[in-house]
Amino acid sequence: MPKVRTQVTSRVHTEVARQGILFNKDKGQHILKNPLIIQSMLEKAALRPTDVVLEIGPGTGNMTIKMLEKAKKVIACEIDSRMIAELQKRVQGSIYQSKLQIVYGDVLKSDLPFFDLCVANIPYQISSPLVFKLLSHRPFFRCAVLMFQREFAERLVAKPGDKLYCRLSINTQLLARIDMLMKVGKNNFRPPPKVESNVVRIEPRNPPPPLNYQEWDGLTRIAFVRKNKTLSAAFKQTTVVTMLEKNYKIHCSLNNKIVSDNFDIKQLIDHILEKADAKNKRARTMDTDDFISLLHAFNADGVHFI
Repeated sequence: MPKVRTQVTSRVHTEVARQGILFNKDKGQHILKNPLIIQSMLEKAALRPTDVVLEIGPGTGNMTIKMLEKAKKVIACEIDSRMIAELQKRVQGSIYQSKLQIVYGDVLKSDLPFFDLCVANIPYQISSPLVFKLLSHRPFFRCAVLMFQREFAERLVAKPGDKLYCRLSINTQLLARIDMLMKVGKNNFRPPPKVESNVVRIEPRNPPPPLNYQEWDGLTRIAFVRKNKTLSAAFKQTTVVTMLEKNYKIHCSLNNKIVSDNFDIKQLIDHILEKADAKNKRARTMDTDDFISLLHAFNADGVHFI
């Protein structure tokens, strides 16, 4: 995987620094100042002249301007009015002014418009909710090329058996194909973050797997609470047993099925795990196909996770 070390500062970035604009670390404002990295991210995104591009956290607009040169339109979501003023100043009176749409506010609370691509150096503290917001967006976008904190990026691409493999890994890999593109050193940002970064490409699976994602999320949540435990042990937790028994009785009530007085949800769970050959498996070693099969086995016997 390539690592970009060359540190080149853009002319506009130098001007912003001269004016004394203070970046807000609480909002994750670490401005990408190396134009070589910006160029590489745009090459990996493969922008087309007909594309509408979503950018989250454009900051002073270094990447925005480069995308406006290549795309039909850029929609920039920004929460800081100072950055919006700087961005508007950069495009004012230019041929790019009409191609830029600025959305002022919190991207996690905003309704996203249609877009073909998402390319962004995002605030790291919103990484997880943003990924799932993007993957739930319809219609599907073609791909996203995003800058993340390195450990978060490594969790996204982790495989069964890897140390960093977790619920984030399997939930995102269910919904998308994810590739690590390059490593980026902290000195390519101003101010430098405390962590190293990676650029990742996310391509939504279209169509998505034919299952209820809330059910899936409920199953993986139980399995990964203690990812090194066997599933048999994970499903013996009192809160899990109580929740599944309640859901089972609701399912039976809705389907006019009588639940006998001596019904034991623990026995049913044990039977399902045994039948699915999953009793002694551990979440850390299971891939998406394993969990899809297990979810279908539970649902087939009336056990649901929502």
